[in-house]
Amino acid sequence: MADLTILQKKEWAKLLYTKENLTQAEIADRVGVTRITVNRWINAENWETLKVSISITNEEQLKNLYRQLAEIQNAILGREDGARYAMPAEAEVIRKLTISIKQLQAELGLSEITSVFGGLIQFLRTYEPARVKEIAPVLDAYVKSKLS
Repeated sequence: MADLTILQKKEWAKLLYTKENLTQAEIADRVGVTRITVNRWINAENWETLKVSISITNEEQLKNLYRQLAEIQNAILGREDGARYAMPAEAEVIRKLTISIKQLQAELGLSEITSVFGGLIQFLRTYEPARVKEIAPVLDAYVKSKLS
């Protein structure tokens, strides 16, 4: 597997920071950067606020995007025959909503994966702490493969 770019490492670190209860040192170790780098990313991009805002849940945001898309489609369908097409401004909003939905769904998939892996690691720490050092790199490699 190819090495991750700095941007991919940053995205992975952000995902771990916002979804897992890890220290900056643990994140740095898993992502392959220094703790200082993780700290700099957290402060520069205000990840703490992002972490709090995620409690609104991505699922809610996704539902809102679908509602907005349905509103536009219903407005178009409510027009008379021969005029049931999107106006240029509507088409642009539909395009942007569709892109946002696709991105959010991709985040949800990776978020769910890291959440399950985090729970598994917490479980293993309770019963077989030594195994965590063996299994965590394999789980991390899987997440890396999804980022590439």
